[in-house]
Amino acid sequence: MVKVSGAPEEIQLSAGATCREILSKALSGKKIKEAVACRCEDRLYDLSSEVDEQCTVIEPVPLSSPEGLKVLRHSAAHIMAQAVKDIFPSAKVTIGPDIEHGFYYDFDYERPFTPEDLEKIEAEMARSIARDQSFERVVMSREEAKKIFLDLNETYKLEILDELEEEQVSLYRHGDFIDLCRGPHLPSTGYVKSFKLTSVAGAYWRGDEKRPMLQRIYGTAFASDKDLKKHLARLEEARKRDHRKLGAQLDLFSFSEEAGPGMPIFHPKGALIRTILEDFERKEHLRRGYQIVQGPQILRKELWEKSGHYDNYRENMYFTHIDEQAYGVKPMNCLSHMLVYKSRLRSYRDLPLRYFELGRVHRHEKSGVLHGLLRVREFTQDDAHILCRPDQLQEEITGVVNFVRDIMGIFGFEYVVEVSTRPEKSIGTGDAWEKATAALTSALDALDMPYGINPGDGAFYGPKIDIKLKDALDRKWQCATVQCDFTLPERFDLTYTGEDGRKYRPVMLHRVVLGAIERFLGVLIEHYGGAFPTWLAPVQARIMNITDAQAGYLHDCADRLRRMGIRVEVDDRNEKLGYKVREAQMEKIPYVLVAGDQEVQESGLNVRLRGGKNLGLMSIQEVADLIFEDMDEPFKKGGMSYRYLY
Repeated sequence: MVKVSGAPEEIQLSAGATCREILSKALSGKKIKEAVACRCEDRLYDLSSEVDEQCTVIEPVPLSSPEGLKVLRHSAAHIMAQAVKDIFPSAKVTIGPDIEHGFYYDFDYERPFTPEDLEKIEAEMARSIARDQSFERVVMSREEAKKIFLDLNETYKLEILDELEEEQVSLYRHGDFIDLCRGPHLPSTGYVKSFKLTSVAGAYWRGDEKRPMLQRIYGTAFASDKDLKKHLARLEEARKRDHRKLGAQLDLFSFSEEAGPGMPIFHPKGALIRTILEDFERKEHLRRGYQIVQGPQILRKELWEKSGHYDNYRENMYFTHIDEQAYGVKPMNCLSHMLVYKSRLRSYRDLPLRYFELGRVHRHEKSGVLHGLLRVREFTQDDAHILCRPDQLQEEITGVVNFVRDIMGIFGFEYVVEVSTRPEKSIGTGDAWEKATAALTSALDALDMPYGINPGDGAFYGPKIDIKLKDALDRKWQCATVQCDFTLPERFDLTYTGEDGRKYRPVMLHRVVLGAIERFLGVLIEHYGGAFPTWLAPVQARIMNITDAQAGYLHDCADRLRRMGIRVEVDDRNEKLGYKVREAQMEKIPYVLVAGDQEVQESGLNVRLRGGKNLGLMSIQEVADLIFEDMDEPFKKGGMSYRYLY
């Protein structure tokens, strides 16, 4: 007997019954019509597939559900691959997975695909969808599959098959297109009603820059035109908010091939925002009992071997030689912090010790993944390491999570939480990993914070809590993390003297709050659309005159506001006022302050907000109070004041 979710009674599960047959016996009407697959425990089945006789509960998977959308998008990727092969027969297919909000497929073709090519591919996809071709699952031996793809000259599929351990594999066929795939898929191409190809980019095969450069076509598909239009509108808004575009428009940063890829160059306004962020971070850490430390940029290779970085992370590191001695350029700051700890004897009374460093690090990111400030080779981490007794561990983890919650509230971010567990490439004992994972989950349980599990994505030395921010467009960004590490204190023989006079081993927490300052700044630019909150804006007010007669008064007002601590620019150009106001609004400056004859006469300024609202004439002190009140606003939830704290 099997229970079908949503059905009143159990039904008899006969041998060889397909997913569609089982659902048809138990459900009717709309529920049957909406189903595109079924699920038993963790496995998804095509509607045409036989269901495992061990299944006790079967759930229909509607097209509009998260799992249904994954099936839809994976099927759309196959339809796209068929269209590409029909239009460009010499193109070779590689892989085409569904991804969050869409899908992609990588092709090896003699030239880059153009926007005009995408239009042709979309049109061919529409023809395949109109033909309503069935997706057929075919199971065969690995050797039989290799013969098929050898005849098709699909060398990438042959490479994948050579790496598989399974003797039997599944392929999916629709029309004359066949692809190696685990599935599941839609019943037919006709289920894909609302789709769009969105972009094309280069991507190395297997992410290896030594392998061929492929053409990656991105697309998206939804259950309805309404959802598709909403998503495309969000993509258009994301393009407007692209931090690379806004970074140039607002004169914040640039990149130069002369300097090298992945090495950001910060201009005065961008460097000022960084400074404000970093000063804010230092003061917040000092308030919470952290001590500021600083380590060297390079350390001897032997130290990286001892830590395990050389064996597990060296492909991401840079190395150099001094006096025939090999040194590693640091990709993280933990080694120096452990050396600070080891510089003297420690007692149980000394713990916890919280070391904080705004540490500049370098990582060898492949050129294909570099992306503005979001993926760079040189960056600064708000890195800290907490060394504590095991009995202090949960309290310290809780303190870090609360720290992150407080800070993200100031920036206006919502977030989701995941616990990332042991990866295949790791160091340390199973017992140490179990204790570390339990400490992280216990702290989250104590805080009553919901979290998901991200299997195998921990650091090589310990599991971690990942806090993923959700921006104004509901996109997720990995920034804050806390990692629990029993292993490196063991490798570096870190100890403290207990109350009984014996030696004990501390536990180390690796953690960041903002993460990489560069990445966080890129996220902030897109989250705010370049319109930074007043406390963070590099220019808080621009003061401008109507005629040359007010030029001297203009500079006097600016000097007074600067002495009060407000960041002011003067625009005394002989231009029309409307032009100067529009320019300031394009640069997203929070306040425009105008001085004409009346303002000079009454010793005040006319105040206009970034959004266009005119507040009228105010005294200089009233202008300052208004700006300071605006600066305080994000801090009020935590009962804080920007002026008081900073």
